[in-house]
Amino acid sequence: MSKQIVLETDFAKNKPSVVEEFVAGAKKGFYISAEMVVPAMVLAYVLIRFLDITGLMLIVGKLLGPVMAVFGLPGEAIIALVAAFFAKAAGAATAATLYSNGVITAAQATILFPACITMGTLIGHFVRIVIVSNANKKWHPLLLCVPLVDAVVVMLLTRMVLKLMGLN
Repeated sequence: MSKQIVLETDFAKNKPSVVEEFVAGAKKGFYISAEMVVPAMVLAYVLIRFLDITGLMLIVGKLLGPVMAVFGLPGEAIIALVAAFFAKAAGAATAATLYSNGVITAAQATILFPACITMGTLIGHFVRIVIVSNANKKWHPLLLCVPLVDAVVVMLLTRMVLKLMGLN
């Protein structure tokens, strides 16, 4: 019986306080932001500036305009999806930059956001999960396509919801 009391008191001594838990969580959140979100936002900004300065944004917009019009988006919006392919935060930051530059509207950014989240970080996740787990190679194309199909479906659904709400 006395051993149980000693174990319970030892546990109580080693249990972190609410403040310690909060500080640890805040610290973890800061590092996630500093290591993942900020670099993705910088990547998005640099990508858009490069495309703007070189005139490639107009070319991309004209080439992909008809495809992106299906989703109610201008052709330039593909840049956010390409950025999301590498990192969710980069896709969301690219969409936000396109919005702040007046390239897309708030409704169009709303259409892009769930697609960026749905297919975001596809390359990283594919390598970390599919390749590392040594999944059968015959399934690799399907495993790459599923998030892309999900992104298409979510953009169509979001456009439909916005249209029903009278926002698109």
